[in-house]
Amino acid sequence: MLYVDRPAVPWRGRLWSHLVSDVSYAELHAFAEALGAPRRAFDRDHYDLPAERFPMAVWLGAQVVPSRELVRRLHAAGLRRPKHLHPTPPSPLVPPSAPPPVPPSAPGDLALLVDHSG
Repeated sequence: MLYVDRPAVPWRGRLWSHLVSDVSYAELHAFAEALGAPRRAFDRDHYDLPAERFPMAVWLGAQVVPSRELVRRLHAAGLRRPKHLHPTPPSPLVPPSAPPPVPPSAPGDLALLVDHSG
């Protein structure tokens, strides 16, 4: 079964929800593909979905549940991959020693250098 929580997580000027499966990652990836979610939206054990994809996910059959219920179901299915045990690998496009880019419009704005990815 596939589950989605309501869009409530703000990031990059949008609200986001999470899509999970309590059956398998294969089921999750197949559903996400049908939904049109890019593979880069997969984060260890779930897909991050922008609010505009939420209605289609529900229409395609994902059950709406609270966020805590998503995590509970992932744990119960043995599919939870906590960040501290499964860190996201570094991007192959940016060498690990490369300094973070500084936007030319705000060279002194340290807030822009903070990693908000999770």
